[in-house]
Amino acid sequence: MLKITKLIARNANVANLTGCRHMRSRLFANAAAVNEDASTTTAENADEPIDIANPFEKDPQQCILCKHNIVPNYKNVKLLSQFQSPYTGRIYGRHITGLCKQKQEDVEQAIQRAQHCLLMPGYHKDLEFLHDPKLFDPEKPVRPHKY
Repeated sequence: MLKITKLIARNANVANLTGCRHMRSRLFANAAAVNEDASTTTAENADEPIDIANPFEKDPQQCILCKHNIVPNYKNVKLLSQFQSPYTGRIYGRHITGLCKQKQEDVEQAIQRAQHCLLMPGYHKDLEFLHDPKLFDPEKPVRPHKY
């Protein structure tokens, strides 16, 4: 309260000297601004909204290879065998593996190169890798087909 009265007393002398009516409106506007400044320092604007992250926003989806920054290589047969069917040797599609387009193409190319170099069998999965942990479930695809 003391700050407001000191401000009014200081500005009243200026208003009296200039003799302008618009100075009075400015006088009260300054008093309100000083009053708001005093309340912001004490209460930190409790009524204003707080900036927080959206709790409903989904995390951006990344394929498992992009998430861990893995580049498929034809020499890494253990990784490549995860993307091959144990019964037929077929390469699983994107809708089953959940890979992005670029990584799926890289995996397919690396598997074909490994098969061509005879590092991987072509018509079945190598018996060494049958009990490896699954990266995905082929029975429950990430993006199911329409049919």
